[in-house]
Amino acid sequence: MRTGMLALAAGLVTLRFLPQLPPGWLLVLLPVIGLMLLPFRTYPLALFLFGFSWACFQAQRALDDRLAPWLDGQTLWVEGRVAGLPQRDERVLRFELEGATSRRARLPARLRLSWFGGPDLRSGERWRLAVKLKRGQGLLNPAGFDYEAWLLARGIGATGTIKDGQLLAPASAAWRDALRRRLLQVDAQGHSATLVALVLGDGSGLSAQTWRVLQDTGTLHLLVISGQHIGLFAGLVYALIVALARYGLWPGRLPWLPWACGLAFAAALGYALLAGFGVPVRRACVMLAMVLLWRLRYRHLGAMLPLLAALDLVLLSDPLASLQAGLWLSFAAVAVLIFTFSARLGAWSLWQTWSRAQWVIACGLFPGLLVLGLPISLSAPLANWVAVPLISLLVLPLALLGTLLLPLPWLGEALLWLAGGLLGYLFQGLEWLAAQVPAWVPAAVPLWAWALSALGVLLLLLPAGIPLRPLGWPLALFALFAPSAQVAPGEAEVWQLDVGQGLAILVRTHRHSLLYDAGPRFGEFDQGERVVLPSLRKLGVRRLDTLLLSHADADHAGGALAVRRGLPVGEVLGGDVEGLPTALRAQPCVSGRHWQWDGVRFALWRWPQARDSNQSSCVLRIEANGERLLLTGDIDVEAEQAFLDSPLAMASDWLQSPHHGSRSSSSRVFLQRLAPRGVLISRGRGNAFGHPHPQVIARYKALDMAIFDSAEQGALRLLLGRFDEPRALQAERRFWRQ
Repeated sequence: MRTGMLALAAGLVTLRFLPQLPPGWLLVLLPVIGLMLLPFRTYPLALFLFGFSWACFQAQRALDDRLAPWLDGQTLWVEGRVAGLPQRDERVLRFELEGATSRRARLPARLRLSWFGGPDLRSGERWRLAVKLKRGQGLLNPAGFDYEAWLLARGIGATGTIKDGQLLAPASAAWRDALRRRLLQVDAQGHSATLVALVLGDGSGLSAQTWRVLQDTGTLHLLVISGQHIGLFAGLVYALIVALARYGLWPGRLPWLPWACGLAFAAALGYALLAGFGVPVRRACVMLAMVLLWRLRYRHLGAMLPLLAALDLVLLSDPLASLQAGLWLSFAAVAVLIFTFSARLGAWSLWQTWSRAQWVIACGLFPGLLVLGLPISLSAPLANWVAVPLISLLVLPLALLGTLLLPLPWLGEALLWLAGGLLGYLFQGLEWLAAQVPAWVPAAVPLWAWALSALGVLLLLLPAGIPLRPLGWPLALFALFAPSAQVAPGEAEVWQLDVGQGLAILVRTHRHSLLYDAGPRFGEFDQGERVVLPSLRKLGVRRLDTLLLSHADADHAGGALAVRRGLPVGEVLGGDVEGLPTALRAQPCVSGRHWQWDGVRFALWRWPQARDSNQSSCVLRIEANGERLLLTGDIDVEAEQAFLDSPLAMASDWLQSPHHGSRSSSSRVFLQRLAPRGVLISRGRGNAFGHPHPQVIARYKALDMAIFDSAEQGALRLLLGRFDEPRALQAERRFWRQ
């Protein structure tokens, strides 16, 4: 039985690792082969084929529901109903539209839309909207969030920006939206948005600082993921009935176990309805149903079977859930607890059980977090040791009871005020802990090093006295000190990160690192913090010898402060020092300065007669083994002409496209003089500036220059000194990437 369930789960999760989906005829043939194998003893193989074909079929349906390529960038009038809870970030309103229809084209069933300065929308309203549609492509970086996979897993077929709209019908049955507005009006001692996240599973009101604290302390699962809350609440109801039965307070005519299981599940369903019954919530309900069923009817079969059954049911109902890290981490955490606490000799005290639970979860999830590329909180065991009982035993019951009693004039608000006060004390401690021990973003490790580390964790989770168990610590920690790939002397590794409409280029030699520009920042949207800093850490950069900011525009220097806060920086150079924040303590870029790192030569140039920030861009030339790369910032035609009179104006193999391919740059004489083999373009897909301009692209093609575009290919990696072409992350095929 276990073998068959494991085989089915393996077939379902194989989808996650496919570079492309099998053809349709094969998906029809595989179940037929499975049916032919069922009468024989090869039923696990048959179940694997069933699971694999079902997952691929559902994935193909989701891919077919995405926006047609010819509609990308088109503006259409669209009708649909506002789904879920709209989110407002500063002046931007974001929400999902379901049942989207248009008279001109067939649209995906669900859209994710943004409305700059939009009105106060309510869930359930029906709108007619003028939408500029986009295919759902996100940034693609070494440590980046896979936006396309996230959209596909949520069933969102396109994104878009709203130009205008008309309300067609008011909201109907929008009680969750009304409840959120009511909760936000309650005096919760400054934590009303946190209570909304706890009660409704809506974390849109949490500040960036709150998200950072939760991530650094490993407590994100307690406050913003509704599936975790459902398990806590159901467990609390179950424990309450068990306690009543143990002390003789439960009615004797009612069998306590069926009632405990039934009421716990009823409480979970009620909370799931409150939280919107999204994918994570449905997954939690399925897991809880299987656990309660096993507790009620099949206790003698152990704890792993309900976990396997829940995994199979979740993946059968939603195969694309395997694309989300939450599925892997939630099941892994439960599996680690079952493995650690089941079939052990001797009884543990409550104190031992609680303290060990936090330790084994942190230890057991280490390999999963490492392979998923997620931040690892070193303070998570201590933070959760305090936060879990405080949230589950005090804050959550008070928040739910206060929400239920809100119709009473003062009682509900008083309970929510008390819950907010407890959250205030908790966050004071979490903020202090996060400041002392921030989350660690490990560098990518080789597969063999990760396997040794996972083996070490497995040994540590074994009972005491098992032979070789002491080897667990050195093996588990081996991933921290595993040798990483080094750049050979005389060569330079160049990464043009995918930061949207901006620029950030990392240059690494054998022992040194330089960052040319730090990505854009607009308001709280800081790509330096969201993209550049995590990518640098994932690539193994622990210190920047030089941070070179071409000029002061926000799309080039906006992320500099976040990078400087997150990493030690030797020196900061800038082409427009006056426009940079004083906290950077930048020194001016000086024409003629040159240096050498590990056999790689660097040289700077800046136009002294520049009249604006773009013309002031600091140009950097890098040469490794005779292969040259020129980084130009945002210089225009006039600055290009001045550059041609400098000693750096010699043939280059690679050129960073000036000003993202603007029409005011990349003059023909400039390109003919440099004669590069290829050009690297960093820009945002569908940006409002029209970069790169069609005339510039035509000029590149006329001069037989290869074009590498971050908007189409993601981050680019060039090994300067080998005379090879850049490698794009988009080349690493995944079936969901367009």
